[in-house]
Amino acid sequence: MAVDVILGLQWGDEGKGKIVDYLADKYDMVCRFQGGPNAGHTLVIDGKKHVLHTIPSGIFRPNIVNVIGNGVVIDPITLVRELDGLKNAGVDLSNLFIAKKAHLILPTHRYIDAASEASKGKEKIGSTLKGIGPTYMDKTGRNGLRFGDIHSDEFKNRYHQLKEKHLGLVKLYPEVDFDLEVEEKKWFESIDRLRKLNCVNGEYFVNEAINNNKRILAEGAQGSMLDIDFGTYPYVTSSNTVTSGVCNGLGIAPSKIGEVIGITKAYCTRVGGGPFPTELFNEDGEILRRIGQEFGATTGRPRRCGWIDIPQLLYTIMINGVTQIALTKLDVLNEFESIKVATKYNIDGTVSEQLPYDLCDTNVDPHYDSYAGWNQEIDDSNQMDSLPTAAKDYISELESLLKVKISMVSTGPEREKLIIN
Repeated sequence: MAVDVILGLQWGDEGKGKIVDYLADKYDMVCRFQGGPNAGHTLVIDGKKHVLHTIPSGIFRPNIVNVIGNGVVIDPITLVRELDGLKNAGVDLSNLFIAKKAHLILPTHRYIDAASEASKGKEKIGSTLKGIGPTYMDKTGRNGLRFGDIHSDEFKNRYHQLKEKHLGLVKLYPEVDFDLEVEEKKWFESIDRLRKLNCVNGEYFVNEAINNNKRILAEGAQGSMLDIDFGTYPYVTSSNTVTSGVCNGLGIAPSKIGEVIGITKAYCTRVGGGPFPTELFNEDGEILRRIGQEFGATTGRPRRCGWIDIPQLLYTIMINGVTQIALTKLDVLNEFESIKVATKYNIDGTVSEQLPYDLCDTNVDPHYDSYAGWNQEIDDSNQMDSLPTAAKDYISELESLLKVKISMVSTGPEREKLIIN
């Protein structure tokens, strides 16, 4: 039985949580394979909004096993807060399992993150300040603490050794306001609670499920353009957000990958710094932000908005091996008389459909094609035939340009507002 993958094709915030929640009842197991509490997967169920940061989006479906894989980095404080919120909402948490090899975010990781970002002045990456980068640095530097270590008698000693190393690094940066004593107290209290959770050898756990013909969905965080290797470096996250990250993040072989479902908005957004070729600085950008409620689920920061970018999507479709696309937030375009699509780039006088090596240092002028808007509400549409002709034409044109079937179209934030094509 193959592992299907769902991931973002843009700069994150594509609406992965809703699509995972919808698909989850077709699977026996949902697994997060990378990222950390910098993710914010928003789901609206029975009119109530839920935001997940670490826990897989299948948690709201009964009898589905949810796994936090070894590629994820875990902040105990954030995870406990998330668990409490789900428990108060009446969610059964007995089917949540955490891989022992998932790394822990320490309070001093967040301290380093804040100090490092403050030192960059106008050149800020746009970090969420959750300690993600420093944690992955300790992971590759072979210094990190892992979830399985919380059951070791040497855990506190190892913690304090790493803490002292971090405090030495913090001295290299400008002073920032961070109450380490308070954060450390909350962190150890959270660790005590996490010791009661299901802790497993994740790679064996997932592969045993594959061998038992269980249906598995791997859930990514952030977006492909934030991948540490293939994103808009250095304005990227610290993990592999693309399909290859599933193998490292869960401990499965490449041959086990099945369908790859790529999520893209009907337009484009980005949070934080970094290049964004189709960004709008006019009224259209403000309309997209207002109607789409484009504010970060994790940080609350306003998102930068722009038109959909075909060269960028063709790039992420290629590196991910996308087999089908879920198009989200089509309803946000309801008010537009005309909708634009960036189909090519003009790069220093040369027309190209490829992303340059470094978007940060390249002058990219997108070429746009215009399409008629539909100027009406579509959230009551429950099948493709009930959409306005202009909306169907827009979807058809995107399919033609991207050369991949659009299998799902989201027409609103609620679970039921999804058209299966």
